[in-house]
Amino acid sequence: MKYILLVLACFICLSAKAQQTDFVNFKNCSAHITFQLEENRVIGEVNYSFDILRQTDSIFLDAKNFKFSEVTLNGAIVPFVNDGKKLWVKNKFQVSKGHLISFKYQVLPKKALYFINKNQPEIQIWTQGQGKYTSHWLPSIDDMNDKIEFDIAITFNKHYKVLANGALIKKEEGKENTRWYYNMQKPMSSYLVALAIGKYHKKIETSKSGIPLEMYYYPEDSAKVEPTYRYTKRVFDFLEEEIGVPYPWQNYKQAPVKDFLYSGMENTSLTIFSDDFMIDEIAFPDKNYVNVNAHELAHQWFGDLVTETSGTHHWLQEGFATYYALLAERKVFGDDYYYWKLYDVAQQLLMQDKSGDGTSLLNPKSSSLTFYQRGAWVLNMLKEKIGERHFKKAVKNYLKKYQLKNVTTTNFIEEVEKVSGSDLKAFVNDWIIAEAFPFDKAMENLKKRSIFIQEYLMVDCAVKTSKCEYYIDSGASDKARAKVIAQVPDKITKNVFKSSLEVRQAIAKSLKQIPESLKQEYESLLHDKSYITIEAALYNLWINFPEDRAKYLDETKNIFGFNDKNVRFLWLILALNTEGYKNESKSLFYDELVGYTAAHYSVETRRNAFSYLKTLDAYNRMALSNLLEASKHHVWRFKKFARALLETLSQNETYKLIIEELKK
Repeated sequence: MKYILLVLACFICLSAKAQQTDFVNFKNCSAHITFQLEENRVIGEVNYSFDILRQTDSIFLDAKNFKFSEVTLNGAIVPFVNDGKKLWVKNKFQVSKGHLISFKYQVLPKKALYFINKNQPEIQIWTQGQGKYTSHWLPSIDDMNDKIEFDIAITFNKHYKVLANGALIKKEEGKENTRWYYNMQKPMSSYLVALAIGKYHKKIETSKSGIPLEMYYYPEDSAKVEPTYRYTKRVFDFLEEEIGVPYPWQNYKQAPVKDFLYSGMENTSLTIFSDDFMIDEIAFPDKNYVNVNAHELAHQWFGDLVTETSGTHHWLQEGFATYYALLAERKVFGDDYYYWKLYDVAQQLLMQDKSGDGTSLLNPKSSSLTFYQRGAWVLNMLKEKIGERHFKKAVKNYLKKYQLKNVTTTNFIEEVEKVSGSDLKAFVNDWIIAEAFPFDKAMENLKKRSIFIQEYLMVDCAVKTSKCEYYIDSGASDKARAKVIAQVPDKITKNVFKSSLEVRQAIAKSLKQIPESLKQEYESLLHDKSYITIEAALYNLWINFPEDRAKYLDETKNIFGFNDKNVRFLWLILALNTEGYKNESKSLFYDELVGYTAAHYSVETRRNAFSYLKTLDAYNRMALSNLLEASKHHVWRFKKFARALLETLSQNETYKLIIEELKK
């Protein structure tokens, strides 16, 4: 204990003077990882090479709740301290190079590495280290200012694909297991270390610059590969050209995983994303992967190559990634799409300010809306102010100067000022430092740049001069026509149905009372290539025309919708509530609804199932048991939902008794 206190006291003194990065330069991590699946245990053997920059009497690695053994320094066994948060090695270090610390470890990660579907035939293992979480499964450095080259080897069942950062340089196949060796050529922050293990197939394309683009998918999702990864190569080639700096890593891999914590994560050379984005052709117009795909790819430059020094400058990662993703979508979907997205998020930022939640872009506690969307608006306006040529040159200089380093907002602004010769103090005050988003300036810019936005803003059916009849049945933009339909659905005519998917979707969502004269046209919405349209149309038709309910249910009985089964859930509820419809199968419909609460389904599917059962007030023992399991889920939003629902259901005495019995 005295030794532990001595080491900790020494570190406190060191911290008071400087960060460990001032004393130690960790250069390379070579690790071999295996697993004990029965206990969710990670087992590792690790070598860290490092240089001593200044004299010190201790070094550390962040390590949460690890057990260590065989700790050596330069080949000799050395005393160490494990305080549950860090691995400490005490030694009289002098300024020198070429040191090596080696050790073995075991850990039961509480976060950052997740074992999914463990009791199912096909397990997944994946990581999410953003923040300071990699140190829950791999001893590393939580400080994102310390960049290390990571080379990871992973041993796992030979029937699975194993992915990690960098290039696969070797595979050693055994009788039951395969060892996969991945190599990185450049350093990165520890939070970007990643692995993903699952049953995958892959599609490979090559970028214009020769970078391999590996797109992974589940074997059963082969029909979803094209719509999911649509435009991937086009977006990659565009970003390389637009940013002006070559893609900085050896290859680029993307892999979907079940129950991911976010939409996606830009681990260096390995983006992991939610398999909810694996979509079919019909889902594409309403919910596709293009934006997330482009956003995470842009992070390979903004975040991975050049990294913020702290949360104060988080917009340098998220704002840039959001902005360049918008530019990529503009390339694919056109100018109107680009300006519409800017308009839409400007409205959201205005509402955030009105609610009192607006903050400076340099506030580390700002919302995602501020970091992402306001950050993107800053870059849009900055380019407008200094001109596209100067903007591109400044970004290129910024990336080259600070590659593999950490940056602040000042670093970026200084590069822009050097190139443009502009004094940006006023701009920085208005767009970056001020708490309120400059909404009026943003709208003025949009109206100046986009006739489409001008037209959209003119549509207001409360104003007689708006000419709503003209807009609803004319060659106006789809957004403008959809806006009119939402405001005056009674103006819809048969001719309006002869429109785009977007306009027809507006009809499906807005026309709640369907006149007999439009019944046939409205029924055609059930066959649109849009699950949102089909869901809205099915419900409204079922409500408006009780005599045809069986017909509508028969037409849609094989449509499941998005991965969260939105159409199927509505269908089950309507089928259960349609008198005389397949009475012999109603128990099967109910069992199917309950079955979707099980753990092997995605959190989105399970949330829908639990919500619809609440609407029916029809929980059985199995559903309540699955809800209890959900209340311990690793996805915190889903866990919070499940716990709140359990509390509500416990107010019912019958449910309360079952829940208490299940808890025992």
